[in-house]
Amino acid sequence: MSDLFTELTAPNGHKYTQPRGLFINNEFVKAQSGQTIASINPSDESEITSVHAAGPEDVNAAVSAARKAFEDPSWRDIDTNARADLLYKFAELIEKHRETLATIETWDNGKPYSVSYNDDLAEVISTIKYYAGYANKIHGQVIDTSPAKLAYTVRQPLGVCGQIIPWNFPLAMAAWKLGPALCTGNTIVMKAAEQTPLSILYLATLVKEAGFPPGVVNILNGEGRVAGAALAKHEGVDKIAFTGSTATGKEIMKMAAVNMKNITLETGGKSPLLVFEDADLDQAVKWAHVGIMYNQGQVCTATSRILVHESVYDKFVSEFKKYVSQVSVVGDPFSDSTFQGPQVTKAQYERVLSYIEAGKADGAELVHGGQPHKDVNGKGFFIAPTIFTNVKDDMRIYREEVFGPFVVISSFKTEEEAIERANDTTYGLGAALFTENITRGHRVARRIEAGMVWINSSNDSDVRIPFGGVKQSGIGRELGEAGLEAYTNVKAIHVNLGNRL
Repeated sequence: MSDLFTELTAPNGHKYTQPRGLFINNEFVKAQSGQTIASINPSDESEITSVHAAGPEDVNAAVSAARKAFEDPSWRDIDTNARADLLYKFAELIEKHRETLATIETWDNGKPYSVSYNDDLAEVISTIKYYAGYANKIHGQVIDTSPAKLAYTVRQPLGVCGQIIPWNFPLAMAAWKLGPALCTGNTIVMKAAEQTPLSILYLATLVKEAGFPPGVVNILNGEGRVAGAALAKHEGVDKIAFTGSTATGKEIMKMAAVNMKNITLETGGKSPLLVFEDADLDQAVKWAHVGIMYNQGQVCTATSRILVHESVYDKFVSEFKKYVSQVSVVGDPFSDSTFQGPQVTKAQYERVLSYIEAGKADGAELVHGGQPHKDVNGKGFFIAPTIFTNVKDDMRIYREEVFGPFVVISSFKTEEEAIERANDTTYGLGAALFTENITRGHRVARRIEAGMVWINSSNDSDVRIPFGGVKQSGIGRELGEAGLEAYTNVKAIHVNLGNRL
């Protein structure tokens, strides 16, 4: 096995060259500590390969490269049309390597190949193209004051941006951060999740091929408590963008305070889904299934608390159980028939199982699943889709984020009760509601305490629409035009055109 690259053959027979090093200054290099981290296939628990693990010295090197690139006229003063062309070429290369990237994502993460190829890679490509289109449209404004003064604003890049991405959507979350940061002229040090680094390291090869100058994009693998912490508290970093747990987000905030870094945080959620008595139950069942079982339930916005009006509660539970049994096929992620692959790691697998036991102990009624799924060669981190009913609001499974194919269902009597219980959480990322009453739909949506509300759907985000939460679900927004604001400063310029009185 090479120190920096290795030849691999994935379970679907796809052969490719996997980078193993740290990507700094447009080159793959060894970690200065010599440490590596094994990447595990969650489907059979075997080691795929090991990759170099960045330490503080490597973070220093990457930040220095990013700072030098930010100050270099070849990037700092590049024509915005040329910047757009670079991003568009990057998107074209991702499309060209789509099969390889989807294969790596499925192998390393466990999500179905159909999801990696059709959903995640489609989102990556569209996100980069979206921000390529914005690169030559970043502008300020002229503010009319008086004939004696010209006042205008310009939007300028923040500088060196540290970006820490999660393991549930590695490529998609990378694109959400790379697109707007590069579009606005920043430079980047990105830390991949140590659980799923392989697709991001492969993506780094396309950064160089697209023609980005050395140091503009640097990609590190490493443990969060080592490399992530070093990046968050590095005084040469101007911004930290983080997606992950609320607990880790709080630590990131503390560390970023060392030089008052600009921060964007997208953290945890326990999103509600409300089903009113006049809802189209067929649609509510289908969307509720997507809202919690998609991506093995490993979705920050997953609508994991379902509140159903008492008049349709029994029917909804019956239809939902039936639909999950029919659609949530658990199995080999490279199989076309699979809807649900394994949880990403053994730790996550054990976490979900622990919440199943907590639900039983607290007296909730387990009506579906609730056990490991061992029908895939007897190995892997597979869990049967799990449904608890008659759940009380003070139970752990109702209040805490599980991050798995795990949903709780409870009933409500009135609209006011539904809103109050939906908002009774420390989180505020997403929420969904189902009703055929358009007035109620808009009324309830405005009262739900969440950054995003879906009416008659769930979790159908779009690159053109802002994404983010309130309360302990985060700070700031990603995607859409709002995503550009997270990577620019507004500078006001005052020009005196008159005489001092």
